[in-house]
Formats: sequence, C-alpha cells, structure tokens
Amino acid sequence: MQKNTKPPIRHLLQPLLLAAASALALPALAQHNLTVVNFGGANGAAQKKAYFEAYEKATGGKITQVEYNGEQARIKAMVEAKKVTWDVIEVEGPDISRGCDEGLFERMDWAKLGNKADFVPAAVHECGVGTFVWSTVLAYNGDKLKNAPTGWADFWDVKKYPGKRGLRKGARYNLEFALIADGVKTADVYKVLATKEGADRAFKKLTELKPHIQWWEAGALPPQFLVAGDVAMTSAFSGRIDAAQREGQNLQIAWAGGIYDLDYWVMPKGVANKEAAMKFIALASSPDAQAEYARTISYGPTNTKAMAKIDAKTQALLPTSPANSKDALRFDVAFWADQGEALEKRFTAWAAQ
Repeated sequence: MQKNTKPPIRHLLQPLLLAAASALALPALAQHNLTVVNFGGANGAAQKKAYFEAYEKATGGKITQVEYNGEQARIKAMVEAKKVTWDVIEVEGPDISRGCDEGLFERMDWAKLGNKADFVPAAVHECGVGTFVWSTVLAYNGDKLKNAPTGWADFWDVKKYPGKRGLRKGARYNLEFALIADGVKTADVYKVLATKEGADRAFKKLTELKPHIQWWEAGALPPQFLVAGDVAMTSAFSGRIDAAQREGQNLQIAWAGGIYDLDYWVMPKGVANKEAAMKFIALASSPDAQAEYARTISYGPTNTKAMAKIDAKTQALLPTSPANSKDALRFDVAFWADQGEALEKRFTAWAAQ
C-alpha cells in the first residue's frame, strides 16, 4: 500500500494555530488598557504614582488619565448613547448614590475586591468602593497665630482671634460648622439641622460671623489666604493644607469638628473593559497601594489594613487617624439630597443680603 504522503493534519493546522495565538496575544495587552477619570491636581498625581504605575507594571497595560470636574451629565450622556469610553471613574459621595439610582453605574463585584469588613463601613457601596477619605477642616497659619484655635467656637470668636474668616461659599459644611460653634455635639448636628428651628439657629450663627467672612470657591484659595495673611483662619480641604506644608508653609489644622467624606471608584454602565476595570479597582483598594497613596497625599485609606503599613508621622496627618477622627462628623449625603436644594436657596438669598 502506498504510504500517505499528505502532511499530518496537525502540521496543516500549526500555522493557523500560531496565527490565532498571535492574534490573541496582540490584543491581550490592549485588553488591559484603561481610561481612568479623576479630579486631577495633587490627587491625580498621587493616584498615578500609587495606582496607575503599579497596575501598568502588573498587567503590561496602559492607563490613560482623564481629568474632569465631577460632571454627572457627561457620564449620563455616554451611558444613554451607549458610547462608553471611560472605564473607571472617581466620583464624590453625593454622586455615587444618585448615579446608582439612575442606573449610570455597574454593580460592584465585591467578591473580587476582598472582605467588606476590611473597609471602613462608608466605603462599601453596591455601585462602588470608597477610595479615600478627605476632610474639610479648620486651618490657620502657625506663624501668624501663636495661640492655636481648637475648634469652630474659636473660629467664631473674633474678639479672641481678630481677623477675617475664610469659608466656602455655600450652605454645605457651613451650616454644620455654625451649629458646632453654637455648642451642638457632632453626633446631633444633622438631627438639629433637620428641624426648622435648627436651620434658623445655624443661619443666625452664620449671621454673627458674616461681616468677617471672606468667601472661597476653589480649593486652592484657602492656603493662599493664610499665607498672604488675608484671613486669620479658614475652612479648607485637609489635603490642600498638607500640600502647602510639603512646600514649607507652616499651616496647621484643628481637626475637631472637621467634616469628612469619601470619593469612590465606579464603572459606568456598559463599560467595555469590565474585567480589567475590576482588576484596577481591586489593586487600588489593596492595603499596599492605599498606603503608598496616603504617603503621597494626606487623604485617608479606606482599607483599614493599610494603616498598619503607614508610619506614625504620616498617620498623624490623615483624617482617618484615631486622634484626627475622634471628633469628626461624617457628611450626611442623604440629608443633603433631601434638604440641600431648599437650604442652598436660602443660603444664596442670605448671602446676597
């Protein structure tokens, strides 16, 4: 019998298999490429160092960073048009619940993130995971105020501490600070503010300080006010004061009565690269990555196991340290979602008087 001279089928298939393997290998790295959206600035730089570089090293993928100002409308337009080009987005506390309710975000797969018990309770959300804790605090210039203020009662005491006061223009935070200055315990602030009498009390207290207020809107302004001597004290984002300290400015924080909130990682509904997005979020939620982030900018980790990896000097600067958080107030997203519109309208009218 004549021997079959046809090559074995595996030889015929080998080029096809090699071609298929190459075709799979080429997009393999591309499958790890992500577009991550954040608020830029010092926070964006810290995320790049702590999260983006670690992810790129681990996966071989590439992260494109996009900066935005928290516009939910941009996310909504993408989702509704089914043209989602962002993979992972940093959102603020009030926006995660609203976006989740409106169906703008994917549900978070907590099985891939680790144990929920390892995170601060506020970080656990059905549509996202808290990525850092930030705080609005009382700040002052240590070179100009020798007698350090200890809280919002001192902030309101213009006889003991003459000079202007910096406050962010809006009802949020200021009404809470006013009630604390008027003697309301942090645990009772929202209970009091939810009543008509409580809101009246907060506005009355704000009116006492009104002639001395210098308003700010951009987060970069409070440190500038303090350095220039324009104000004796100001409310400020804790990370902005930390950044000024790193630049050699003797700006200080009185942590008592500070209001803290979280920013969250979410995935827009219809995200094309969900698996890679989850890998990134899991990495950015790990203790090692969060500890590196906190060393770069003084915002607190949400993974409680990260604190053990952070030196005492850095911990002392974080809003999540036991000393700094013991008298802090958690920003009540639900309260402001319910009453915010009415209170902001009242504030606008009050500020214009």
